[in-house]
Amino acid sequence: MLRVLARTLKQIHDKQNLAKFAPLIISSGHNLKWYSSKPGDDDPSKYLDEEEKTEDEKTYDLITSKYFKVDDKEKNKKSFEGAIDIFTHKDSRRRGQVEFIYSALKNMQHFGVHKDLGSYKKLLGVLPTGKYVPENRLQADFFHFPKQQDCAVKIMVAMEKNGVMPDEEFGDMILLVFGKISNPFKKYCRMMYWMPKLKNISPWLLPETLPDEALELAKLGIQQIMTVDPLSSISVYQAEDLHQSTDKTWIVSGQSEDQKELLASFKENTPIYVEGAFRLWLKDNQVNYFILRGPPLPAAPPITQDEHDLTDIRMWMDGEKDTASKLERYPTVHEQPDGTILAVAATGTSSRESLLSWIRFLEKENPVLSDLAILFTLQSPLGPVIPVEESSELRS
Repeated sequence: MLRVLARTLKQIHDKQNLAKFAPLIISSGHNLKWYSSKPGDDDPSKYLDEEEKTEDEKTYDLITSKYFKVDDKEKNKKSFEGAIDIFTHKDSRRRGQVEFIYSALKNMQHFGVHKDLGSYKKLLGVLPTGKYVPENRLQADFFHFPKQQDCAVKIMVAMEKNGVMPDEEFGDMILLVFGKISNPFKKYCRMMYWMPKLKNISPWLLPETLPDEALELAKLGIQQIMTVDPLSSISVYQAEDLHQSTDKTWIVSGQSEDQKELLASFKENTPIYVEGAFRLWLKDNQVNYFILRGPPLPAAPPITQDEHDLTDIRMWMDGEKDTASKLERYPTVHEQPDGTILAVAATGTSSRESLLSWIRFLEKENPVLSDLAILFTLQSPLGPVIPVEESSELRS
């Protein structure tokens, strides 16, 4: 057989005769491959790449180009769910359903539905109900319909990654599609156990929907940082209020009363530093902030008295002052081993000019700043600085 094929190939190597044969059989050992050549085409090699693709790759390319390639203005929840409806109603047997779901998962963020529970329910509804439920224990133990089960698990992994918690209706859909003894239902049970526990575990909760404006994001970020001191206050300045300012932008500053007292305790010509930018993440949004850092204060003397000794206690109602005070001043949370944090700020442009305006605004509330040596070390340890305005534009 192979000799006949070789003789046939030798006879049709001429370009004029090549166009008359379609399909063309090429033998490599005992593996036969079919390559199409259209009549009138002198170079059939350009069809090789297309036909060397697997069926899954062809189906994925076809599904992506057919259902999810729309204009950017039309990428919304309505068009995403409309593509799902077209696919489910076009073929009652729903051939290529797994490839369609994988393609939809990759395009969810482009359509802005990656955090919408209803869209995930719509996507899970592509899988037909009752078809993949194991009929006996043997089928359940041998991973009944593994490709479809893995696909459903990938849907829930995407939900977990985007912080979308399923509900009881989602679990009922999984039971109707795969039954109780299946990997998707096990994944659903784990999510329903852990996600409610971890959802509110952070003491610094963020709103469900973050603001789109860069100024509001910066205010929220500085507020998150300053929660270490309940007496902190957030101020918003406009650089254009200063006549000597060249960068017309906004400045969000955070400072507490303890920080003002610490700043007032420094001697004249003490060097303090403006450092940054440091990165703060608010879900998917990045906020760069700067700090005003002073030298570390001397540590408090060690306590030599016994804490359980009650003989040295003096009460004010007895008319005696407590002279056995262990510490003259308790260290604040702003005093760190490498320095003292005196203020925090975020600006719209993260430029040196905007930080100069921030220092001038702080001088109005802290006059001692005019007697100190302020040094700018604007070399971010995290790489290039991205202003808050640009990072919010990238997110939208």
